[in-house]
Amino acid sequence: MQSRYAAEFHREQGFGEADWLRCLPGAVRDAAVDLATPGQARVAVGSGALTLRWQVLPPRQLGLVGFMRLAVQFRFDGVADDERQAFMKYFDLYTQRGGG
Repeated sequence: MQSRYAAEFHREQGFGEADWLRCLPGAVRDAAVDLATPGQARVAVGSGALTLRWQVLPPRQLGLVGFMRLAVQFRFDGVADDERQAFMKYFDLYTQRGGG
């Protein structure tokens, strides 16, 4: 989890596309999600929106094990800074993978 989130950023997420799409409604707290375009989602956030664009990357290999991953672009439009920070804090906690 980051301490601050810019209005636009890119990062790698440890998901396959099917798992990503299954997880997305909960990660956005059941906000309205438009999935009309493959590899893209538009999410209502307050009075603005978040556009997510993703591309499947080759699995990351660790010995014999391969970990699915996506390159994801996050772009917030018309979302206040405090709303963006709160949204992403929840999103990151919801999508966190692995142990501690």
